[in-house]
Amino acid sequence: MRTPPVVLDTMHATFLARAMFVVAELGIADVLAAAPMSCADLAARVDVEPEPLHQVLRAVATTGLLRTVPGAETGPHQRFALTESGRTLQDGHPSGTRDLVLTMQGELFWSALRVLPQRVAEGRTGPEIACGKPFFDLMSERPDEAARFNRMMVATNGGEAAAVARAYDFSSFERLVDVGGGIGTVLLEVLREHPRLRGVLVDLPGVTEQARRTIAAAGFSARCEVVEGDFLATLPPGADAYLLSRVLHDWDDETCVRVLRSCARAMTGDSRLLIVEKVLPDDDEPHLGKRLDLVMATLTHGRERTAAEYGELLAEAGLRTIRHVRTGTAAGIVEAALAS
Repeated sequence: MRTPPVVLDTMHATFLARAMFVVAELGIADVLAAAPMSCADLAARVDVEPEPLHQVLRAVATTGLLRTVPGAETGPHQRFALTESGRTLQDGHPSGTRDLVLTMQGELFWSALRVLPQRVAEGRTGPEIACGKPFFDLMSERPDEAARFNRMMVATNGGEAAAVARAYDFSSFERLVDVGGGIGTVLLEVLREHPRLRGVLVDLPGVTEQARRTIAAAGFSARCEVVEGDFLATLPPGADAYLLSRVLHDWDDETCVRVLRSCARAMTGDSRLLIVEKVLPDDDEPHLGKRLDLVMATLTHGRERTAAEYGELLAEAGLRTIRHVRTGTAAGIVEAALAS
């Protein structure tokens, strides 16, 4: 039996991902934004060798991000143009594509991925093995990387935030507490969709400063309070609903139960808890969440989970699952209430 095509494709994809990183790091999309250019001229502009750059660009052109310009030119003299998809690699593009590539193929992620076999054997995370510290500690020490990581997260999850706001009926709620809400990406979408709703965003001091600026710039300061707090401590009590969006996947089961218990202590019998995560299907079908689960396993002690696995965590925290709401994206909403 021959090597299955999926194995060959996956092994080759490693090299293609690195080629995309080269294109992103060199700012090729910004150089090509005005007009097509020969590889030799591109190499001169970004101060690299033309021959290997040509091989990189030719490979990336197979993805549809670049295209070769028809003509008699060959080798480094071949001309390349930017496609519409390729424009997402320009610096500052709202899609966050360049930040995504530079982050996921950057030094920290790459060094953590290299030690995945040790991660599996020892239990320590990739950053702990490769760099001696947990992922989020390293992020706090590297402000430039952290800023890029945050831009990537905001940009790549923006579509999911809007989908969550539309998929779930928030109309019966008057007050929603976003626990660990970051800069308010999801909460702002929900407030836009539901004009009578008021929000409270809870996060750590360093995050809340930026959250206040983001919320003010969006024009929602009058409807959204920002509170400094820890999701393992006391939360604002008695709200109609509590939102945990992309929080639990960062943590192990024990910590997740502590977070859920913190929410449960703040809830009333009528309150609802909404968990927004990549809720994994139980079968073997491809799913974005399963790939992200591998990223989580590499970088942290967290994980993506199935609806049943969230149900087990909820039960241990004194909560019960009501339903799983699909959003039309890879993200789902697990709705819960107090068990009694």
